[in-house]
Amino acid sequence: MKVLGGIVRFGNSMEIASPTREPVVALTPKRIESIDVLRGIVMVVMALDHTRDFFHSAGFTDDPLNLATTTVPLFFTRWITHFCAPVFVFLSGTSIYLQSLRKSTRELSVFLLKRGLWLIFVEVVVMSFVWTFNPFYNVIFLQVIWAIGISMVLMGLLVYLPFGAILTIGLAIVLGHNLLDVPEAAPDFNPGFWWNLFHSDNFTLYEYLPNHFLIILYPFVPWTGVMILGYCTGRFFAPSWEASRRKTYLIFLGLGLILFFVVLRFSNWYGNPEPWTAQKNGLFTLLSFIDTHKYPPSLLYLCMTIGPSLILLAYLENIKNSLTDKFRIFGRTAFFYYILHFYLIHMLAALNFFVRGYTFQEGVDYVVANQNPFLFAWPENGFSLWGVYGVWIFVVVVLYPVCRWYNAYKTAHPEKWWLSYL
Repeated sequence: MKVLGGIVRFGNSMEIASPTREPVVALTPKRIESIDVLRGIVMVVMALDHTRDFFHSAGFTDDPLNLATTTVPLFFTRWITHFCAPVFVFLSGTSIYLQSLRKSTRELSVFLLKRGLWLIFVEVVVMSFVWTFNPFYNVIFLQVIWAIGISMVLMGLLVYLPFGAILTIGLAIVLGHNLLDVPEAAPDFNPGFWWNLFHSDNFTLYEYLPNHFLIILYPFVPWTGVMILGYCTGRFFAPSWEASRRKTYLIFLGLGLILFFVVLRFSNWYGNPEPWTAQKNGLFTLLSFIDTHKYPPSLLYLCMTIGPSLILLAYLENIKNSLTDKFRIFGRTAFFYYILHFYLIHMLAALNFFVRGYTFQEGVDYVVANQNPFLFAWPENGFSLWGVYGVWIFVVVVLYPVCRWYNAYKTAHPEKWWLSYL
């Protein structure tokens, strides 16, 4: 017997685990596949942003969303990747709900606690190294894997609550956390470590040992709210929901979020720390309108990204072709792919560095002189935007057969418990 999400496989037959833990016969696994395909899409798009970081001529020196210096192609290259983190976190919550259909509450809680702590360890030890290639860990980053990890730890406790209570907590966080923008906007406001950890984010370096720093990029509370709402949306994928009914709900919910975004964003009243403003022309005014706050994810940022994603999720359920098959592979091996793509991108940046004739010592000297922790990532070595896209496509193409092999290995070895942590 093998369990995949809410699907239970006995040999060549397939059944769905219901909330009562009794298997219910299902004709197709489409509801799970659509989630994997959407997750795979955002994983592929995410690699574009990280490739831009390491290979674009302004990757670590300018903000591609800075309307005073950006171009339209550069802006959208960054903006489209805004969908990745919220969708990934949201679908992590959905996967937790699907697991709740086949696990007892205690089993699910223990799993989430252990997996959450494991992800925090990976963020600190594995991902901080791959960002910097610094074995001394002078800078440790708390990013999306950390946010998912600590959110899973909290979900490990929240799953004991009634569904309505969990939904209420998620809505309160996502709808209400921008109220904290008011004190944060005060000129004399000094957030401090704990405030930054929970909500604010100004990329402050915190020295925890001499010459060793921690930087918080993902304050976790808003992201926990996203995971909670993803968990609650998982109910649409329960065996009792017909596909047509689920599709209708997802489309209307997605359209509602988009409409809510447009109306609230136009008002400049609430939901994002920075208002949109009129720019030099209509196109750049539109860019200002859709430029919402990611660190932490504002209410409007989440509506702008989750809304269209729910609509896409609804339609993906009825699409199956060679392209969706490939995205599904990436979606089923998301964490494995996430780690590998970072190593590959940074190693390619190092190769580019040495091919240009620089020495390792020159790389270290540049990091020290410019307080840039990313070894081998020099603006002088940067590519044009077309070059960035070329490297991105190369990374995705190279990793696909590796992920396909890993997916096959996981499928063939359900007895290996440790695979559930990769």
